[in-house]
Amino acid sequence: MASKKPVMYGIPNCNTVKKARQWLQDHDIEYEFHDYKKAGTDEKLLQAWVKEFGWDKVINKRGMTWRKLDDEVKNTMNETTAIEVMMEKPSIIKRPLLAMADRNLLGFDESTYQQALIES
Repeated sequence: MASKKPVMYGIPNCNTVKKARQWLQDHDIEYEFHDYKKAGTDEKLLQAWVKEFGWDKVINKRGMTWRKLDDEVKNTMNETTAIEVMMEKPSIIKRPLLAMADRNLLGFDESTYQQALIES
């Protein structure tokens, strides 16, 4: 029985997403790509990711979208406001997020991808 293809959530012009996509291609791993900019985000997925990783890991605090946020929003951020901000500004979500049948990977790390997708 074939397993469901992983789904990569991200933005195509993000350098980290480009590296992750290239890694998948180099290792002949089929996947689907979900473009936040074109397809938006799903609130239930965001809630699940926040529950799994914590909102402070799912929010990319190193990017321009975070830096442009009002200081009051940044200083009072919690799970609820984080999800609201991610729904409104999907580019603030850490990228990529690779959703697989048995686990999710946040960000891109070659050794983590190798272990999860090749060695498992």
